[in-house]
Amino acid sequence: MPVIKTIGLMGAMDEEIALLLQVMEGNEEIKHAGVSFVTGTLHNSKVVVCRSGVGKVNAAATTQILIDRFNVDAIWFTGVAGAVHPDLNIGDIVISSSCQQHDIDASPLGYEKGVIPYQEVSDYPADPRFVALAQEACALKCSDHHYIVGKVLSGDQFVADYHYVALLRETMNGACVEMEGAAVAQVCYMNQIPYVVLRSMSDKADGTADVNFAEFTVMASNRSYQIINEMLERLPTVQN
Repeated sequence: MPVIKTIGLMGAMDEEIALLLQVMEGNEEIKHAGVSFVTGTLHNSKVVVCRSGVGKVNAAATTQILIDRFNVDAIWFTGVAGAVHPDLNIGDIVISSSCQQHDIDASPLGYEKGVIPYQEVSDYPADPRFVALAQEACALKCSDHHYIVGKVLSGDQFVADYHYVALLRETMNGACVEMEGAAVAQVCYMNQIPYVVLRSMSDKADGTADVNFAEFTVMASNRSYQIINEMLERLPTVQN
């Protein structure tokens, strides 16, 4: 792996990046396109931390800014998601093997759901070295919770329907569902930037999210922060 000089650390909500901002050193805030980008260092790694906002358009635009304006060499997206895999419970972790949009549907044109017409790739693989790094971090920091490597599904809707969750699992082999990861993954793929998405389960995407989401988002975000922090500590081991 080429030496990673600058890592973009993204979350969709303030809660998902709050702890990262608290522990960074040498913070400098730069606003661009309405997004606040904070540059600094964590564990001797240069990082740019930002809140993209919710949804695929916000995530895609912010990712491209990180690449073009801040010259990041890698992007790690962290935050919460709804569990799709039946073995996942609240607090468990999904490390992205890949990301795909679940709300792309050109089936009248003969394409499978989730396939973007006229493109060779619609399911974007995460960088295997970052996936392995995240697994090592989870093994240390998530001993009291389950973690898996699986496909992250993204769409511009908050999924809270048991039947749709079952469909996503059966037809797209999803592990969790959220609203940004596949957009980040696609832009990274287009720019040849390695990425990984880390999601901590805040709900089970089954209609109880109105009860679970607010209660568990802070807890889940804290767990994601612990993983990111450990990954940054271990980053030099994958660059040698």
